Amino acid sequence: MSGKNWDRVPIDAQSIDAPLSQAAIFLVVTVASEPAALAKVSSVLGELDDLVKTVGFRDLGGHLSCIAGIGRDLWDRLHLNSRPRELKPFAPIKGPVHTAPATPGDLLFHIRSERPDMCFELERILLGSLGTSVTVIDEVSGFRYFDARDLLGFVDGTANPTGLDLPDSALVGDEDAGFAGGSYVVVQKYLHDLNAWARTPAHLQEEIIGRTKIDNIEIDDDNAPRKSHKSLATIVDADGNEYDILRDNMPFGRAGRQEFGTYFIGYSRYLWVIEKMLQRMYIGDPPGAYDRLLDFSTPHTGTTFFAPTRTTLQNLVQTAQEQRPAAGPVNSPAD
Repeated sequence: MSGKNWDRVPIDAQSIDAPLSQAAIFLVVTVASEPAALAKVSSVLGELDDLVKTVGFRDLGGHLSCIAGIGRDLWDRLHLNSRPRELKPFAPIKGPVHTAPATPGDLLFHIRSERPDMCFELERILLGSLGTSVTVIDEVSGFRYFDARDLLGFVDGTANPTGLDLPDSALVGDEDAGFAGGSYVVVQKYLHDLNAWARTPAHLQEEIIGRTKIDNIEIDDDNAPRKSHKSLATIVDADGNEYDILRDNMPFGRAGRQEFGTYFIGYSRYLWVIEKMLQRMYIGDPPGAYDRLLDFSTPHTGTTFFAPTRTTLQNLVQTAQEQRPAAGPVNSPAD
């Protein structure tokens, strides 16, 4: 049997190409400094695939999946022999008007399913297994909004790569063979000022986004005095090659608290692609002509991770367990 049969077995952990879902949980935690905490985290990461199957077999149609991403600091604290070539902490970006902050995070768990209760159950089991070894920094429950729209009313993720283009855009290749098949992951939690957005005429909203609102048709803004969000988020090198990323953004919100947002999550073969994208949004192209969407959407978090393949993750966990000092403080290796 070739390919993946989503209706036959649960999706493996670390399946970046798992289908977009109706529900998701984005969980970011830090790991305590004690050796026992590192040991517990290693153990849970090694069991991640089994935990996904434990919940996923309850309803195969729920298509439960989970991706674990590891931050640079934790990567070093686990005493691993090597690291992904581009992995580094999220660098804050200070633009002329808006700033992208960097926030703590050692581990990311991106949980997806067609059923929110299955996302919840896996998160509950994960946190119960991790116990006091971790501290929850951010926890967001996302949902699919109508026809994959964000809370601003526009379709999100239209430019996502599909088919054979997906691995070329989202998965590390032979350029870093030890981590091939994995992906760099950047997350940011944005909160929207929906009242200000509602006061903005629809035609101006479309100019800011770079697409029509109703039918999601791309707007050509090559000759416009200021680039749209769509254009600023498009990365093309000097040879005319375009670099895509895989987005699995989700709306989230609590109407009673007037909290409305988008959780941005981007998977990329090259970390520099997302970094360049954010630089263009916050600094502007030309400098000063920043992404006008930021006048309505404010980032509250920013963290970078690397999501290895399931096999690589299991090998990393085994290496960490073999090399962990028996006692005493755990020091990060020198760069």
